[in-house]
Amino acid sequence: MSVFKVKKSPYYQFDFVLRGHRFYGSTECTVRKEAEKFEAVEREKAKELVKAMKRSKASLLIDDVAARLWNEQAQYDADPEATETNFARLVDYFGKSRSLTEIDHAAAKKMVAWRRGHRIKGRADAPLISNSTVNRSSSKVLQRFFSFAKAEGAQFDREPKWTELLLPEPEERVRELQEEEAVAFEDAMRTDYEPFFEFVRASGMRQKECITLRWSEVNFATRQIVRLGKGGRRVVFPVTESIREILFPLQGQHPEYVFTYVAVYGNKRLGRVRGERYPLTITGAKSAWQRMRAKAGVKDFRFHDYRHDFGTKLLRETGNLKLVQKALNHRDIKSTLRYAHVLDADVASAVEAVAKSRKKSRTIARRAV
Repeated sequence: MSVFKVKKSPYYQFDFVLRGHRFYGSTECTVRKEAEKFEAVEREKAKELVKAMKRSKASLLIDDVAARLWNEQAQYDADPEATETNFARLVDYFGKSRSLTEIDHAAAKKMVAWRRGHRIKGRADAPLISNSTVNRSSSKVLQRFFSFAKAEGAQFDREPKWTELLLPEPEERVRELQEEEAVAFEDAMRTDYEPFFEFVRASGMRQKECITLRWSEVNFATRQIVRLGKGGRRVVFPVTESIREILFPLQGQHPEYVFTYVAVYGNKRLGRVRGERYPLTITGAKSAWQRMRAKAGVKDFRFHDYRHDFGTKLLRETGNLKLVQKALNHRDIKSTLRYAHVLDADVASAVEAVAKSRKKSRTIARRAV
């Protein structure tokens, strides 16, 4: 038995024996109260866990919840690799044996503070990740764990206050591609990537949706592209004449994926042969985009801005917010309202027309008198 000898003080004299506590003097009462308090807290945690598990009839350990969520839903996300990374990050942070019943608002706040200290790409000289990244990759992921467990029947007495955990996010800016910028991109573009970037600009679909587009999802007969989009929602996009001109010549380049690239260098480890075509990857497409943007010299334009450019131009052409909402597969029209500024000129024209009409009516009335 290990014995920790405590230095004597003029007020208390005691020995602390591991696994066989002997206390003398007034310290005995204090330590006993602390021990009883600790036991009470642990007892309440155990009761809460047992009660929650009886309701859900499944393990509430965060690693087990994450595994079930992955198998049943998350592996079918639009970007399963990012989902898997986010899941693993939270499981590592809390520990595989941590129960969701032990994660209260205070614990969740500590997790958010920890995540806010991370930097882009993990480099020490890189800027900190944005508030939106913290929200998307931590708070909302943890909330998803809780929501999944509750759907299984679990009930939590100390669930975090999700709205209070979310960090403020600046309103997403809307960046439109100017014609001279579009020309610069075309001049800087690799020939084998040209159909991909043309499709991105012409469809307004998300990056992941474009890169992973399969021939099984393209139907030239019905003139439709049908696939699962963000949030597992069914996306139907029309194959217009311009979209057909982009996609039709690509048939035969790959049996499964629509967009491919030509390997510039051979790579035995990856099984790449120089000059052969292979399906685009997210990493490869991002690298090609960064090189093209640098060569074109276009500043302050992100890949996602292609989607903003599409939404802006479509609304300006049609003046129909509901139509743009459907084209961009927005669940909530609030997301589409970010493009409403393009209608300002139309609103101004309409207001001016009303004012002129009233002025004309008053003039006619005066003449009649």
